[in-house]
Amino acid sequence: MDKKIITTAAVFGMIAIILGAFGAHALKNVLSIDQLVTFETGVKYQMYHALFLLFIGTITDLTQKKKKQIYYLTLSGVVLFSGSIYLLATNHLTPFDFKTIGFVTPIGGLLLIIAWGALFLNYFNKKSQN
Repeated sequence: MDKKIITTAAVFGMIAIILGAFGAHALKNVLSIDQLVTFETGVKYQMYHALFLLFIGTITDLTQKKKKQIYYLTLSGVVLFSGSIYLLATNHLTPFDFKTIGFVTPIGGLLLIIAWGALFLNYFNKKSQN
C-alpha cells in the first residue's frame, strides 16, 4: 500500500506542477484573473494533498488499514475537489456546462477534511490510550 500511496503522491505532484505552469502561461491569455485564481486554488490543493499522501505513505505509525482509508479519501477528494475546480475555471472553453457538476466540489472538500480528520483521530486515540 505504501508504494501505491507514494506513487499517487508523485503523480499528483507532477500533474500539479504541469497544471500550474499551464495555468500561468497558456491559460493567462484565455481566462480572467478570477478564473486563474480559481484554477490556481485547484493546483494548490492538489499539491498540498500530494505532500499529504507522501507523508502518509512514509510514516510507520499508521496501520495499513488506516493508510488505505486515508488514501482513498484523499484520492477521491482531490479528483472531485481539484478536478471540478479545473473544469469550472475553464468552463467557457468547452461546449459542456460544467456548472451542472459544481456540486461535487464541496463533496471533494469534505472528503479531504475527513482524510485529515482520520489522521488526527488516529493520533488522538493513540494518545488517550497511553
